[in-house]
Amino acid sequence: MDPVTEQWFAHRTWQSPDWPVADLTAGKDGRRVSVVLPALDEEATVGAIVAAIVPFTRGPAPLVDELVVVDSGSTDRTVEVATAAGARVVHRTDVVPDLEPVPGKGEVLWRSLAATSGDLIVFLDSDLVDFDPGFVPALLGPLLTVPGIGLVKGFYRRPLRLETTQADTGGGRVTELLARPLLAALRPELSGIVQPLGGEYAATRELLESVPFAAGYGVEIGLLIDACDRLGLDGLAQVNLGVRKHRNRSLLQLGVMARQILGAVLHRCDVAGGRSDSGAALTQFLQMDGEWLPSTQHIEVVERPPMREISAPRGRVG
Repeated sequence: MDPVTEQWFAHRTWQSPDWPVADLTAGKDGRRVSVVLPALDEEATVGAIVAAIVPFTRGPAPLVDELVVVDSGSTDRTVEVATAAGARVVHRTDVVPDLEPVPGKGEVLWRSLAATSGDLIVFLDSDLVDFDPGFVPALLGPLLTVPGIGLVKGFYRRPLRLETTQADTGGGRVTELLARPLLAALRPELSGIVQPLGGEYAATRELLESVPFAAGYGVEIGLLIDACDRLGLDGLAQVNLGVRKHRNRSLLQLGVMARQILGAVLHRCDVAGGRSDSGAALTQFLQMDGEWLPSTQHIEVVERPPMREISAPRGRVG
């Protein structure tokens, strides 16, 4: 890392976050906190995550003011399980209803801004296993205690969970093979971010409503780059969340994810004299009956404009 990034890492990284919940609640100073879980067919995990967060919503002075699951068209029992566990469930089609939704995680996160009222928003993936509710106060800590911070990224050890075994490390393959090299080449000031693609982070509404959202899996790296452009490096922070376990995806699925991430980065960086993403489809190869055959699919690289440019009501939906 260059000296500026090294200095940022030393002052904006919390290796052992330990803010007492009572202190964070006292430090809210009238600000509201929303926790948002995007979900698509996560009936096996979403209930336990919601149930673990619910205690933060109770009492006369709760840390979390609203807990919302934004459903992206689940066909399983995600909605019923999340509701029974104590979340308010919002369907993506009910938010900004005049705009036809497109597939993707970023689309759901973008729409969640219109479905919530918090001044601070915590995003958590809904496929986490053995979820630690301490993620929530850890992510809120810098936002509530350090002036000028607008985005807090979580980082963690990521076991690789295979069909029958679990390796202690090895998750985060797209991070190591694509995101980190891309940032080193194009945005080296962000090389100190441990988990640029991690789905556990918190930010101010002021920031989130002022930047565009990549509709797919490029949302996290897009927000990271845009937040740095808007706030400067010192407006970013990161906290150690320990261990994060989730459903690991196949290499073919990771290829689609990587294509969307690359599109989001190219959209934000002047590459090859201004030449941007070609928009070409992604071709992968599958072995069938001893032959390798191409499988080509068009990957949408859609960008949603800053929410403040959309005339959508803010607050309760569903």
